[in-house]
Amino acid sequence: MEWIEEEVEISAVEGLLNSGYEVEVDSPDGWVGVNFYIHKGDFEEYVLECETGERVSCNEAHLFETYSGWVSAKDLVDTQPFPVLTSHGFVRSKVQKSGKTIPIVDINVNHPNHRYYTNGVSSHNTGVGKSLFMCHHAAACLMQSKNVLYITLEMAEERIAERIDANIMDITMDELQDLPLEMYEKRLLSSTRGVSGKLIVKEYPTSFANANHFRILLDELRLKKQFTPDIIFVDYINICSSARFKHGNNINSYGYIKAIAEELRGLAMERDVPIVSATQVNRAGFSSTDVELTDTSESFGLPHTADLMVALITTDELEKAGQIMVKQLKNRYNGKAANKKFIVGLNYAKMKFYDIDSELSEDLMDANIKKGEDDGYGAGYGAKDFKSKFGGKRDTSDWSI
Repeated sequence: MEWIEEEVEISAVEGLLNSGYEVEVDSPDGWVGVNFYIHKGDFEEYVLECETGERVSCNEAHLFETYSGWVSAKDLVDTQPFPVLTSHGFVRSKVQKSGKTIPIVDINVNHPNHRYYTNGVSSHNTGVGKSLFMCHHAAACLMQSKNVLYITLEMAEERIAERIDANIMDITMDELQDLPLEMYEKRLLSSTRGVSGKLIVKEYPTSFANANHFRILLDELRLKKQFTPDIIFVDYINICSSARFKHGNNINSYGYIKAIAEELRGLAMERDVPIVSATQVNRAGFSSTDVELTDTSESFGLPHTADLMVALITTDELEKAGQIMVKQLKNRYNGKAANKKFIVGLNYAKMKFYDIDSELSEDLMDANIKKGEDDGYGAGYGAKDFKSKFGGKRDTSDWSI
């Protein structure tokens, strides 16, 4: 294969991909492959200018890499000059609104750090919504009076907390930013009235923390805050580290990611707590409208270890309708036949999913179960039946050895 190195506009990437070329872009992690190209629509323009001359036009949600982690362009307007990561290192920069509306495009890259250089400035790529999915479910568990621990290795803990707040209070991120402190406290108190659960968000550097760090964190929270989580979210598994292996020491990505998954599963069993995380699909999966387990990126050892896996699938039609498809890929607790695929509504502004009354969703659900399919492995072990079958202690008085 012959590689051609050439500097092109981001708009040229779409044509190259459509022509069958494999495209790689420069990033802080070296050259990384491009999975897909997306038209996001027309947005108000925000402009980042660096002291060294780099300039990026973007929308308010564009993420730049700073000393404090990933920060959106909107949060950097009217601030003092701040350092952002560029191809020259961290450089002081400023963001201003231009007052114009421009078309916004983005790419998705095949690397666990999700970043690439836009005109020499480190930018975060677009995604389907891994963090949004976990933030929504963290908020849902919290509202059921569960203790929730959210561990983030990608996004700043303040950004995670903001997303969960917006979800709980059913307001947009913009409205949350504009709320005065007193009104914010009153609204949050009103939204969580009767809720006894607690939420703790803990941030670790990317590729730094492993299961042993999480084990120590759980011990500290129990001793110092009398906090024991009912569920743990790890955002996300591919950018954790292994407690047993060092990346690059004669171990490939298959073995390394599988080791991380095994260590997290071991921690979940040890502490009797479910752990929820996320991963990416590979390049074939990004271009597929029907993702399978084989489309898991980096390591097929991850689905070997996981107990339950679902895929979030989007298409141009679903994106325009504000919807997303969920597909069960693996389920050790029940048969996959029931609700194998379904569609839910997606509100990015409020960071939440919601049920929809959609003919498309009903057609999918009808097609999920064929006659006799629900009589196989896992049948009869739904949530309502589980407690009656396994909730009580077994009478062992008549057991003999």
